[in-house]
Amino acid sequence: MKRKDLYAGLLIAFLVALAASFIASPYPDGLERVAQDHGFAHRGEVTPVFPAPAPDYVFPGIKDEKAATAAAGLLGTLAMFGVACAVAAIIKRRKD
Repeated sequence: MKRKDLYAGLLIAFLVALAASFIASPYPDGLERVAQDHGFAHRGEVTPVFPAPAPDYVFPGIKDEKAATAAAGLLGTLAMFGVACAVAAIIKRRKD
């Protein structure tokens, strides 16, 4: 795969993450809503071993909630891109 194609794919992923963040619903999903309605949502909460870089899909330090969600989406996209590149490099190295 050419680097140009790789960067084009990353750009498309960024645009999708950015667009999705602005149309994301602020309401809980179905399972979370059922847990809230039946009073057992608190049972799923645990103290994390490592702190999340963007808890609840909101990047810390940004006051505008939509912008904070967009930043979290872009950070997640970049992180997954890095993981995918690392896995691809390992697989390529093993093939050679």
